[in-house]
Amino acid sequence: MSSGNKYHFKFYDWEEKFRDRPFLRQPFGDNWEVYTWGEAGQMARKLATGLKSLGFQQGSHIGLMSKNCREWIIADLAIIMAGYVSVPFFPSLKSYEIKNLLEFGDVKALFMGKVEDWNEIKKGVSEEIPVISFPHYLGNSKIDRGYQWNDFINQFEAQKENYHPNIDDIWTIIFTSGTTGNPKGVVLSFEINQNTDVMYTKDYNPLCVDFEGNNSFFSYLPMNHIAERIAVEFTTFKNGGVISFTESIDTFVKNLSDVQPSVFFGVPRIYTKFQLGILSKFSQKKLDLLLSIPFLSFLIKKKIQKGLGLSNAKVIVSGAAAMQIAQRNWFRKIGVNITIGYGMTENCAITTQLPGSNFIKPGSVGKVQPNVEVKIDEESEEILMRGPYVMLGYYNDSKTTNSTIKNGWLHTGDKGKIDDDGYLYITGRVKDTFKTSKGEFIDPAKIEALFGEVEYFGQMCVVGLGIPQPIMLVNISEIGKKLKNNELIEKLENKLSSVNSKVFNYLRVSTIVICKDEWTPQNEILTPTMKIKRGNVDKMYMEKYDEWHHSNKNIIWE
Repeated sequence: MSSGNKYHFKFYDWEEKFRDRPFLRQPFGDNWEVYTWGEAGQMARKLATGLKSLGFQQGSHIGLMSKNCREWIIADLAIIMAGYVSVPFFPSLKSYEIKNLLEFGDVKALFMGKVEDWNEIKKGVSEEIPVISFPHYLGNSKIDRGYQWNDFINQFEAQKENYHPNIDDIWTIIFTSGTTGNPKGVVLSFEINQNTDVMYTKDYNPLCVDFEGNNSFFSYLPMNHIAERIAVEFTTFKNGGVISFTESIDTFVKNLSDVQPSVFFGVPRIYTKFQLGILSKFSQKKLDLLLSIPFLSFLIKKKIQKGLGLSNAKVIVSGAAAMQIAQRNWFRKIGVNITIGYGMTENCAITTQLPGSNFIKPGSVGKVQPNVEVKIDEESEEILMRGPYVMLGYYNDSKTTNSTIKNGWLHTGDKGKIDDDGYLYITGRVKDTFKTSKGEFIDPAKIEALFGEVEYFGQMCVVGLGIPQPIMLVNISEIGKKLKNNELIEKLENKLSSVNSKVFNYLRVSTIVICKDEWTPQNEILTPTMKIKRGNVDKMYMEKYDEWHHSNKNIIWE
């Protein structure tokens, strides 16, 4: 609990209690290096002293740009201990993007760590901004500017004070990934952070947190994303435990299997990769057969869960983007029950939750979490949310803040509905709606939800601005790529026919286009959190929409 108007930073409690127990685990090949709570705390305290030596005023903004690693956590700790504000960034940003964000975010110093292209990034980092670089990790760029991590830390004495910020101090500014425009800086206070403690009580404990500190987390989703900050980093700060990292994308499966965390967070894309990996070893037909035999079913499920790294997971969560009903049901068959979470950066990712055990409300994102109110705008169908987790506002953007928070209600930008039992369903995005040349408004998410067969769809995007009927652009999954062209066409045509038979004429998809290029954050079709930037899809493909729509083929290879 807070003392007076101070934020009680519980890290200090665990640092004292678990001084010699593992806290941060970093893999290097087959070896894991471990920092204890005491060791990490001492490094953070020295780093805090070092930061203050640079002469910044209390409350100054300090940037963090790196893939997940132990130094990220230690740097974030130091920023809090020194009385500064953390401003994290995606490590994949281009130079012009980081330049704009550093200037707009008034960043005074920058921690640089695991990034793939420092030569590109540094073009956007002013020489006037002090850079403190993490130790070099193989496979990543060497940072050739500023202070080196160990040299910098070893210059200073450890800060002895257990600094507790004021409750109304700014904790962090998190820039959104920008699916519908330029990133916006979400301002969150320590009070908002503290309000999330309601998620860790005996009466409500959705992450099944052990209050004695026996928790194990696997950190790989971007640390600058609110879900990872709240649900992994600060859940550990508040409740104790161990955070283990992945070395690289290539070692992800091995690292996760080694860790077997007690809680696992994923996004639909990760679960798709899990599914594809399983189906590469078992055909669906063979898997169904094995699961139909009671004794073998138990053994197969345990083997699969251990292979995925989920054998010890008390809770398995999916968030950030919608998970298809078919995919969630598929995982249920192998004994992996996935909890669905819904939230956004603007409300600390806390709105609703559907427990992994709940399969009576397919497609729902669950009921409201403690102290949350949700309602639907009757005119726009927009989901409105109110609660103690809502941001203070957007940094230096009062106009957008005032249009987003009205009378205490956060306008989420998502469309939805609430059923008679209080379960929330996401039906689309307010700004994603487009008009066809027939004058009909199309909500693409509602059409996309009718497809969603993971076996051969990787990514999909319904478009159609300015043409008579919507068309759908797709990336084919690894399983889809293994099919012969005629087999794939047949499956897609059957699915298209099935979907079109269920909707009004103006909603029927005229054509499925198989795009030759994969959609990635690098070509700016996806955000770093793997959400589709529909505006960029239009920019890339719009000149071909009319041609594709009027083709005499239902399925087209670009």
